[in-house]
Amino acid sequence: MKVPMTSKSNAWRVGVLALGAAFVLVGCGSSVGGDANPSGSATATNVGTGVAADVPSGFKPCEDIPQSVLDSEKLRMKIPADSNASGGIKWRGCQWVQSGGGYGATIQTTNITLEMVRDRKFRDTQEFTLDGRRAISTRQIEDRPETTCTLNTEMQGGSLEISLTNPSTATTAHLDTCELTRALAQKIVPAIPAGA
Repeated sequence: MKVPMTSKSNAWRVGVLALGAAFVLVGCGSSVGGDANPSGSATATNVGTGVAADVPSGFKPCEDIPQSVLDSEKLRMKIPADSNASGGIKWRGCQWVQSGGGYGATIQTTNITLEMVRDRKFRDTQEFTLDGRRAISTRQIEDRPETTCTLNTEMQGGSLEISLTNPSTATTAHLDTCELTRALAQKIVPAIPAGA
């Protein structure tokens, strides 16, 4: 089972231009923990959008998720899942399917920040902390809110994004998709290096 990327990409395409204009008007704003990102740093921005030029470095979901985590969740059939949207938005990672007919997971680094997610005012937005990092979960797919959930965990220059699809035919369909997403994130986030 392949989890489609088009819905997520399209959800972001609509607001990217307006968001870029807002970043230009507001400027850089305050930095978290006193760390500023000068234009020559690894998190340089795309001109005019305020979005980092690339996804965060230091954690590659296709390579760095511990095998013990994948095994504990029975995630198999790794498929590369890189995509781009207008405005310089990027995702880099992989998709997995839970063996036995369970949920599908797409786990990627992205240059989408938590602030960008919050500003979109998606359905059922929940903010919390995972392993000392700010996180936000949302239901971004309007026509299937109960079967999909996206969780973004803060990284330098963007976030780690975990998107689950839990269709009514899945063996996990009786479980809340955002609770499944958060449980998976709790296992993955500790593997992100401290500086990433």
